[in-house]
Amino acid sequence: MAKLIENNLGAVNLISSTTSVTGDINTESDIRIDGTLLGNMVTKGRLIIGPSGKIDGDIQCKSAEVEGQVNGKVLVDELLSLKATAL
Repeated sequence: MAKLIENNLGAVNLISSTTSVTGDINTESDIRIDGTLLGNMVTKGRLIIGPSGKIDGDIQCKSAEVEGQVNGKVLVDELLSLKATAL
């Protein structure tokens, strides 16, 4: 399981595996997605896409760890980690 590193805001957002979001998400803090996002993701923090997570849209973030599925462009400022389960 991925370890979340708290940023200077101390906040971590979570979209659980039973949740589906339609629309763009913009956040200043870290976020973990285990559910589905149909839209673009922009975060100044770390993005974690869990094994059951899916993003249908473009991603822009500081760093990312992908275990699930991404359909779109990915722009990462620092570190991108793709796990064996990533699609």
